[in-house]
Amino acid sequence: MILLWCAVLLTGGVPQVASLAFLLFVFLGVMQTGTSYLTFTGVARIGASRSQPLRTTYPLWSAAWSVALLGESLTPGVLTGTVLVVSGTILISWSPDRTMSSYRWWHVLFPLSAAFLAGIAFPVRRYALDISNQPLFFAAVLATVASVCLVVSMAAGGTRERIVWERRALFPFIVAGVFETAASLLSLIAVGMGKVVAVAPLVATSPLWTLFLTVLMLRGVERISARSVGGTLAVVAGTVTIITVGS
Repeated sequence: MILLWCAVLLTGGVPQVASLAFLLFVFLGVMQTGTSYLTFTGVARIGASRSQPLRTTYPLWSAAWSVALLGESLTPGVLTGTVLVVSGTILISWSPDRTMSSYRWWHVLFPLSAAFLAGIAFPVRRYALDISNQPLFFAAVLATVASVCLVVSMAAGGTRERIVWERRALFPFIVAGVFETAASLLSLIAVGMGKVVAVAPLVATSPLWTLFLTVLMLRGVERISARSVGGTLAVVAGTVTIITVGS
């Protein structure tokens, strides 16, 4: 939030934007908080191995909503690439764990609902950016609304645990925050410039890069399996298909 508002001020200040576009991004900020809550609740209820693959299906929802609401065309190339990316991401994200004793079949609705909301977010962003194309300002608005919602939810949830700061973790978290800020801004710019049906699955390739960097930076922590290799090949093939054939 701090980085984005500094960037807004350094690039000419707060721009003039349409009220509807501003309200849509406020709505998206609130929805982003709900999406995060559903995502982490899904991990807590059914485990990461079951929750994360379901959560990563959001490009399929984005494609459906973009075709229905924005009138975008879903070409065979984009559809094939999207399926490959989603399938590969699921393979990479899948990590077997024990069945949780509190597991109930309806708990899968948490990650599925998170994927559904994330799928809605992409076409709504595109619609708002078509009205006022100010991705930097709107990224700052998103971060601000999400921060306010975080504070409110923590207060309403009655969190009693005291946060303990470890100095050694401060710098890595700052670096992660800078990259997260850049990712959010670049995602908005991409949505404003390209079709949602193509942008959403490309954004969804993040587990692929996480796997690569984990292997490079945290040797011995992440083990490369045949499943990971297969997932990587599927993601790369899907990405190439979307970029070269999808258009």
